[in-house]
Formats: sequence, structure tokens, C-alpha cells
Amino acid sequence: MPSTPTPTTVATATTSARERILLTAHDLFYRDGIRATGVDRVIAESGVTKVTFYRHFPSKNDLILAFLAHRHARWMAWFDEALTRHGNTSAALVPAFREWASDPGYRGCAFINSVGEMAQALPEVVTLSRQHKQAMVARIATLLPTGPTRASDAEALGLALDGAILRAQFDQRPDAAVAALQHVVSRLTVA
Repeated sequence: MPSTPTPTTVATATTSARERILLTAHDLFYRDGIRATGVDRVIAESGVTKVTFYRHFPSKNDLILAFLAHRHARWMAWFDEALTRHGNTSAALVPAFREWASDPGYRGCAFINSVGEMAQALPEVVTLSRQHKQAMVARIATLLPTGPTRASDAEALGLALDGAILRAQFDQRPDAAVAALQHVVSRLTVA
């Protein structure tokens, strides 16, 4: 998902305080990590007072869960649009992933990162991440022909996509991850 600011991610003068906080947290949590981003920094960068922040988010945990809900909606909308734009077949997974992983702001999957950081401290993160991955796999399933292996093939492609996401996160360029994902997609979806 390209991280270039779009009208839905840039806070404006007419953006509500809650939305400014959420958009600021989204950018900071994704770029720098949840644990590395303190509430005071979110408050300062969103331009709200502490009272306003805590009126909308009584705790950082509430903000984290709101961030993940927001990220899910935003990422799934992008994923659906990218798959459709690239042909709405299983082959569309590769160029969609390449597009996202090539973005200069790419930092992997916010859900995988969040589970790594917060699973023990905030178990709800695992639940939201599981739901996100289930939605991702369900969307992948729509790219596949109906049949007895559709669900298991979608799960395998989802796992391959997650692996590519992780690989691209630590490589300097996404080329190896894209090539590996292409290999899996072509092998799994042979007619």
C-alpha cells in the first residue's frame, strides 16, 4: 500500500481532532513502531491537547486498537483496488505486492509488526490481526476458481504473500520477494 499521503491520510484544518490523532498515530506507529511512539509525540504532532487526546482515546491501548481498525479498512480498500486494477486474477497478487513493497515508506505489514510488538501486552492485537489476515485470504479466494481446493489455495497464497511481505521488509529491494511470490502464484494457480 503506497504510503504517499493521499487526501484520506493527510490531516487538514477541517479534520476532526479524533481523526487527526488517529492519522498521526497511523503514520508514526507504522513508520517507527508502536512501542517507539509515545502518546506525548502523537499529541504534539497531531496538534491537540492532552485533554482532547484522552477524551477520544482514554489510553494508548485504545489508540492502538483504533489504529489497527483504521489500518485494516485502509489496507483492504487499497488491496481490493490494486487487485482489480491489475486484472482481478491470482496473477494480480504479484504486481499489487510489487507496487506496495516498492514504496519508499514500506515497512511491512502493520499487523505482523504489531503482533511482534504487542501480542503479550495487548492480546486484542492478535485477534484484530487474525481477522485482518482472514479478510485478506477471503479476498484472495475471490481470485481463484471455485472448487475443492479454493480455500486451501487461498490460504497458501496468503501465507506466500505474508512471507514476501517479511522478505521485502528486510531486503534493500523487493525483487527477491516479488520473484518468490511470482513463483508460488504460478505454481499454485496452474490451470
